[in-house]
Amino acid sequence: MANYLFLFAFTFLSATASIYAQDGDYVSVVQKERREKDRQFRRGKESPVPAGERRRFKGLAYFAVDTAFRVQATLVRDTAQQPFVMKTTTARRPLYRKYGELHFTLKGQALKLAVYQSLDLMRNPLYHNYLFVPFTDSTTGETTYGAGRYLDLRIPAANTVTLDFNRAYHPYCAYNAEYSCPVTPAENRLPLAVEAGERL
Repeated sequence: MANYLFLFAFTFLSATASIYAQDGDYVSVVQKERREKDRQFRRGKESPVPAGERRRFKGLAYFAVDTAFRVQATLVRDTAQQPFVMKTTTARRPLYRKYGELHFTLKGQALKLAVYQSLDLMRNPLYHNYLFVPFTDSTTGETTYGAGRYLDLRIPAANTVTLDFNRAYHPYCAYNAEYSCPVTPAENRLPLAVEAGERL
């Protein structure tokens, strides 16, 4: 859990710092975030890269930053949903609840993604308002990890959020089988190629 929270904190805080940047600055900021993440994977104590492989680690692979994959989404809340067991890459079965749906347009298509809350994190004062958005798309299992990629959000005060696929990331289990990671629910498969964020 500690490793998962570290990744969330790094991803979320860097995203928050640059969400209002102009396009030119935005591209530079995302590229800087990627270099910092590569540094953390190469040298950080919480790196998922096996210790014996870190010297050979050259950095993660990414799609080019494309502002077309940073979209505004409307959050439709539905907090009356009952908790359910989220499938993972191991025998671990954590409890989540569906918090609502994000409705947005990407590449001219009207789309939606379910957004979830971990019941464990809801009890943590630092992460009680953390929202989890796993997804798959036409790249999944080809140029991106088979269990899907993730986006992280905080519960917004309003009902509009920025959904930034340039910051889509692979779970730690994509790099090390010792980790346990949620598998994207079937309802969150997008019917197009999201060529943004991390790739294999």
